[in-house]
Amino acid sequence: MTDRRDFLKASLLASSVLALPRISRATTTVAGSVPGKVGARVVSTWDFGVPANQAAWALLGKGGKPLDAVEQGVMVPESDLNNHSVGRAGYPDRDGHVSLDASIMDGDGRCGAVAALEHIGHPINVARKVMENTQHVLLVGDGALEFALQQGFKKEDLLTPASEKAWHEWLKQAKYKPVANSENIDYHRSVQNLGLPGGKHNHDTIGMLAVDANGRLAGACTTSGMAWKLRGRVGDSPIIGAGLYVDNEVGGATSTGVGEEVIRNAGSFLVVELMRQGRSPQEACEEAVRRIVKKRPDAAKELQVGFLALRRDGECGAYAIQKGFTYAVCDAQQQDRLLASPSVYQTTYS
Repeated sequence: MTDRRDFLKASLLASSVLALPRISRATTTVAGSVPGKVGARVVSTWDFGVPANQAAWALLGKGGKPLDAVEQGVMVPESDLNNHSVGRAGYPDRDGHVSLDASIMDGDGRCGAVAALEHIGHPINVARKVMENTQHVLLVGDGALEFALQQGFKKEDLLTPASEKAWHEWLKQAKYKPVANSENIDYHRSVQNLGLPGGKHNHDTIGMLAVDANGRLAGACTTSGMAWKLRGRVGDSPIIGAGLYVDNEVGGATSTGVGEEVIRNAGSFLVVELMRQGRSPQEACEEAVRRIVKKRPDAAKELQVGFLALRRDGECGAYAIQKGFTYAVCDAQQQDRLLASPSVYQTTYS
């Protein structure tokens, strides 16, 4: 059975989705760092972070808890049937199964996650239940689904007609090669030619970080993973310390892009630890990115990884391997900023 908190979250989500703004995809400002000391703030990855931030701000701006805000915020792209890289409309693996990953973390160290979860449209809600109602951090596959059903979530078919159509088109060549700012270059070209949804803005993750006026933080990260992945593949998003890490003493970080590279470097934990040592959010993100490039210089030229960080005083920053990574910032002064991250390379894949 769902409780009163779940009912309120669903009601707020419905109103948020109905009120989604039209987002311009043209980003004219490159900003590696945004100053802090503005009180509460929420930041998130990619252009769909703008409406997600606004949903989070509906709670955070009224003095709500950062943990509630980030959960509420990322539910917006999870619900968006036009978003094929997050939530219920995500593209399937190469066998036609839609599986979702998510994690949530409070600044006090509590955290929960699910991976390879099928048949549940809001994995972030299940991740929070793992955090609050179990002694574990991560549940996967059939066990995660069984737990979700025990918690009152309803089983549903997540393979939408649009996603199924795209999958059948991909099967004609069945090639898989992740590239920067898109999940698959062969798929990207095919959807452009056929008019299928996705393509240039076919991103893979929303990561969100929030801080309240007292410096308390929380973060959430949710994805359907890379399209046409091997069944059972899990990226960085549900891995605490890779796709997400938050510490009230310092700040938080989240990532986007090819998850395997982030996992290999414990990326988000690294960013937070670099901030702990005195680096700014942008400097910490840049160092984490450059470590990936240094270890795999040839591979890095053809893949994307981006980090977004938020310090407890509200300063935020970002950095990526390739040009094209954007992030959204929302606070009391302005609630719809979309900024372009600086990057190592200046090639945009399109």
